[in-house]
Amino acid sequence: MDYNKIIDKYYPEETERKRILITHSKSVAQRALQIADLHPELNLDREFLEEAAMLHDLGIFACDAKAIDCHGTEPYIRHGIIGADILRKEGFPQHARVCERHTGTGLPAHHIEMLQLPLPPYVDYCPETLEEKIICYADKFYSKTHLNQCKTMEQAYRSLMKFGHDTAERFKQWYQEFEG
Repeated sequence: MDYNKIIDKYYPEETERKRILITHSKSVAQRALQIADLHPELNLDREFLEEAAMLHDLGIFACDAKAIDCHGTEPYIRHGIIGADILRKEGFPQHARVCERHTGTGLPAHHIEMLQLPLPPYVDYCPETLEEKIICYADKFYSKTHLNQCKTMEQAYRSLMKFGHDTAERFKQWYQEFEG
């Protein structure tokens, strides 16, 4: 798979939005690959890690997120399922799973219902495979509004606390598993 062709198809012009997407995604991919290097015993699919990390935020263009030059109509929380729909249509269902499962540390169906999020109900959007978890985890260290900064573990943990103790604790568990 040439992820650059997919990015170029949906981001055909050299815009700030495309620069943000690529810069952020490269940071996430680099961290995911570093984790793979730290854990050869996990037999992670390095090629998939890079591809999926580069495509995990593909759906941002359709969202209303002016701070990152996205002027679509969808709420930002939907960028993952938008990207997943695109990647399924492109023939990459495993990559699509990463898109839809990387928000927070995953979105369980009961959180979607309880918070009345504009996502399909009764669906768990939680990472399941190691690669899905690693990309979700790596993503938490990099913001699309502060591209040149890498959060510390403590900063990422604190930023996840606003989504609940369970979310932050899942991140902490991944930290111990992947980098602790």
